[in-house]
Amino acid sequence: MTELATQSGVGGLIPAGTWNVDGSHSTIEFGIRHLLITTVKGTFGSFEGTIEVAPDGAAKATGVIASESIDTNEPQRDQHLRSADFFDAATFPEIRFESTGIGGVEGTAFTVAGDLTIRGITRPIELEAFFEGAAKDPWGNDRIGLTVRGHLDPNDYGVDWNQELEAGGNLLGDRVDFTASISAVKAA
Repeated sequence: MTELATQSGVGGLIPAGTWNVDGSHSTIEFGIRHLLITTVKGTFGSFEGTIEVAPDGAAKATGVIASESIDTNEPQRDQHLRSADFFDAATFPEIRFESTGIGGVEGTAFTVAGDLTIRGITRPIELEAFFEGAAKDPWGNDRIGLTVRGHLDPNDYGVDWNQELEAGGNLLGDRVDFTASISAVKAA
């Protein structure tokens, strides 16, 4: 396990502790331009993550997504996305994230820098995060809510399948926007 990031941290914003992502109350959504005229959206259905916040506010976050859990509400497209043309889920079953720095708090917003690995290729990425609040659920669990947003170029991760359009341009855009709406439960 890596050391907690020490870049200004999130002290006073996120309560100290270890917070485990509750996949049944969280979503990871993405969108990519299609035919230059619309955005195809999808989700990942299987993922886990942890946010650790030290008493001094230093924090780190990790997450793993099962690449085969992609769902764009079109089974044939989903099978293609799982193939070697895109995620190659049989060879690379996980998309991984590990923070390298969390801080830059302004109000309820903060930044999360980290390393994202897709198809065995790791690249640095900076995400925009928002603390949505803390609450005790009806079962006595302490919870926090976070929204995390970012974007990436799939070509940077070896996902370079595309088709040229007759009128010019490509079938798929070169930017994927994503949002994670996270509910996390404090570990006992």
